[in-house]
Amino acid sequence: MNDSTNPENSILGRIATLVTEERDLREQSEHRLTPEERQRMRQLERELDQCWDLLRQRRAREEFGEDPDAAHTRPAGEVENYRQ
Repeated sequence: MNDSTNPENSILGRIATLVTEERDLREQSEHRLTPEERQRMRQLERELDQCWDLLRQRRAREEFGEDPDAAHTRPAGEVENYRQ
């Protein structure tokens, strides 16, 4: 499979994009976030939780001989506050 079409690389790329946005938002606001920025930070955290969860699901499925493409994004409430 070509790296550019590898779903895991796509997920890792999304994680990198979200982390960069989160960092930029924190640096730009010098820790004085507006209500809109705080809301965006919460959204970024939820999306990151979902991405990490999806990546873990894919890797676990592959490890146990299952189809990693059968993994799916779970609702934010189900994966919130996962620890890496």
